[in-house]
Amino acid sequence: MFMYPVDEEINLRLVTERDAEEIFQMIDSSRTHLREWLGWLDYSTKVQDTLVNIKNNLIQFLSNEGLDTAIVFKGKIVGKIGFNKINKANKTAYVGYMLDEAFQGKGIMTRATKAIVKIAFEEYGLNKVEIHVATENIKSRNIPKRLGFKEEGTIRSAEWLYDHYVDHVVYGMLRDEWK
Repeated sequence: MFMYPVDEEINLRLVTERDAEEIFQMIDSSRTHLREWLGWLDYSTKVQDTLVNIKNNLIQFLSNEGLDTAIVFKGKIVGKIGFNKINKANKTAYVGYMLDEAFQGKGIMTRATKAIVKIAFEEYGLNKVEIHVATENIKSRNIPKRLGFKEEGTIRSAEWLYDHYVDHVVYGMLRDEWK
């Protein structure tokens, strides 16, 4: 099983089917908060939906097209981070993440993102990592900024969120820029 120690408090580990209940509960407890920026929450209303998503992500992992990890903080799953997609031809990973509302403000997501970027460059041998963030999602935008990503531009009407479009800011980090 894929397991990556981040520090003394945090580990990243491959999400498996046995995590479905815990991940669903984490999502459900932060549903209102997460719904502001995640457009798929209305399609994940029961544990079975989470299980289907996990199975699809495991297929992606096995074909080296994605990586879905649980952020385990002091033994508890508090979020997820991974490569939503890996473009093998261009050696680029597209990072996505979410964090339980109760665990924000502890530096967890910044530390987890730093680790997933290191995995992209050192374990996967990729050349670029991109993070796409809604322009209004200031907390999420601060993560790539803290890690030295470059703002590469804005994609207008990049995502439909329930009843409106949101623009995305694209942040990029190249392998030779990573410290």
